[in-house]
Amino acid sequence: MSELPEHVRRNRRAWDRWAAEHEESGRRAWTQAEPSWGIWGVPESALRVLPDDLQGRDTIELGCGTGYVSAWMARRGARPVGIDNSENQLATARRFQGEFSLEFPLIHGNAETVPLPSESFDVAISKYGASIWCDPYKWIPEAARLLRPGGELIFLVNSALFMLFAPEEDGVAAGEQLLRSYFGMHRFEWPDDESVEFHLGHGEMIQLLRDCGCDVERLIEVRPPEASTTRYPFVTLEWARRWPCEEIWKARKRPAAAR
Repeated sequence: MSELPEHVRRNRRAWDRWAAEHEESGRRAWTQAEPSWGIWGVPESALRVLPDDLQGRDTIELGCGTGYVSAWMARRGARPVGIDNSENQLATARRFQGEFSLEFPLIHGNAETVPLPSESFDVAISKYGASIWCDPYKWIPEAARLLRPGGELIFLVNSALFMLFAPEEDGVAAGEQLLRSYFGMHRFEWPDDESVEFHLGHGEMIQLLRDCGCDVERLIEVRPPEASTTRYPFVTLEWARRWPCEEIWKARKRPAAAR
């Protein structure tokens, strides 16, 4: 524990404490016939996030939580591995594996330093996992290391735009006033919250991905359908239909000769 970076230790304590709150939503996600994405639950058929063919592909979920994204991919023929910083979250994931008779390896560890060989995976994915709770200057190079040439990196985050409007007060929805600077975004800490988040602007993210040998193929700025609902109070549907509160990045690792 003492050898882990300070933000990793803080986030581990926070997510071990929050794990029970996410068990019910995790179970619902395990039961879904079709994957859905983000706080509005936009269906996979509308966004086309996952690769068309996952049969026989090795995948790793970075910050897997209760493991439902890996379960979605396993049901499509993938061979998933999940890693998460919270042992309590992984305990829930293991219960669900038994409950739904679907097992795959789960690792308790820091997604910034994954204890697995380079070029072991065809897809690396993170849905509000490492994508916001790990330092992008650590976890994205690590994801690129784990991917084979031609492998896909997919991650869902709060949009860079939303982070400019997000209030610090818990339970208060984003308004129409800019609250912070776009330039220099990186580490976010909220009052009365021991966790640490990370967010980058688009220019920095594109440069980081390119420096890691990955080319951006799609940036999906998620717009929820009319009448969508969410249990999260920090953004309204009206706001999210005017401006994206979430975005999904899809990038591909270049062949060695092109790097």
